[in-house]
Amino acid sequence: LSSIALALIVIAIVISVILLNKNKKNPVNKKDDNQSVQVKKVKIVNEDSTSRPFAVMINNISVARPLQSGLQDAYLMYEIIVEGGISRYLALFIDQSTERIGSIRSARHYFLDYALESDAIYSHFGWSPYAENDIKSLGVNNINGLTNESAYWRDKAIRAPHNVFTSSSKLYAAANKFGYSVESNNWQLLTYSPSAINFNGNCGDTGCSNGVEVANSINIVYSNSQSRQYVYDSDKATYLRSMNNLKHVDKISGEQYSYKNIIIERVTNKTLDSYGRQDLDTVGTGDGFYITNGYARTIKWEKSSRKSKTKYKYSDGTEVVVNDGNTFIQIIPVYAEVTLS
Repeated sequence: LSSIALALIVIAIVISVILLNKNKKNPVNKKDDNQSVQVKKVKIVNEDSTSRPFAVMINNISVARPLQSGLQDAYLMYEIIVEGGISRYLALFIDQSTERIGSIRSARHYFLDYALESDAIYSHFGWSPYAENDIKSLGVNNINGLTNESAYWRDKAIRAPHNVFTSSSKLYAAANKFGYSVESNNWQLLTYSPSAINFNGNCGDTGCSNGVEVANSINIVYSNSQSRQYVYDSDKATYLRSMNNLKHVDKISGEQYSYKNIIIERVTNKTLDSYGRQDLDTVGTGDGFYITNGYARTIKWEKSSRKSKTKYKYSDGTEVVVNDGNTFIQIIPVYAEVTLS
């Protein structure tokens, strides 16, 4: 061989060795019939986070539902009744960069109990007299649009008062402006399991045991005009959410909201005034369900004070540990109808 040909062969061998070593270090993210790709599991809720959550009041009157945005980024959601038989949401965000959250409405005093138990900064636009009093007396770190409009904006294409929105960056800016700490070591309400929790082992040909029921379909009736539905998507192992039998869809993404865990919590309520404002017995004990992966199991909840964390336990006293993923907590009246199938 000539010296040139020999040199070319040597160069080709060196390049082949380099490429072979590179592929060993960085395998191609493809698979063939004899190869499977392992994808590292990323936790939706980072239990090691030291960030402080934001708890945002979300408008849920009928004209505002099509406007709801950013709620899929919330790791924890609450739905609770307010006056007139309707409900509002409390959406908790942590370590997110959500660009549009809303629409935002005013505070109700019993929502504070669920913000406080997660050490969250409370975001709202306006307040009832009871909420105003309790925010001050309880020393709740809050961002009120009536006094801090820079934390929110109005979408001029939407009629007020349903056109108020915020973002993660605006909430952080407001928190820093007021000198609120944006770090917390006490935010975590629920314990998340490192492996999948399934209740199907409690069910057989003769039915289920240990307080377990099949829950592929869930219907919750809040009032004559308000019902909520969930349907289990076995392919994605999540529950698709509907309101009044209409898909609950994000305004921006167009996607139907979905949840890994559902907690149903029965709470006694009463009417406070002629306006119809409600009061809830958030402190005490009551019944409910923990629902995941197509099954429901009966639980008990207990909360010792307005600031303390709600504890969820099974009938044998063991703690409810939930699957990794976002959770929707439906706070319902004790008389509300729940159908599982």
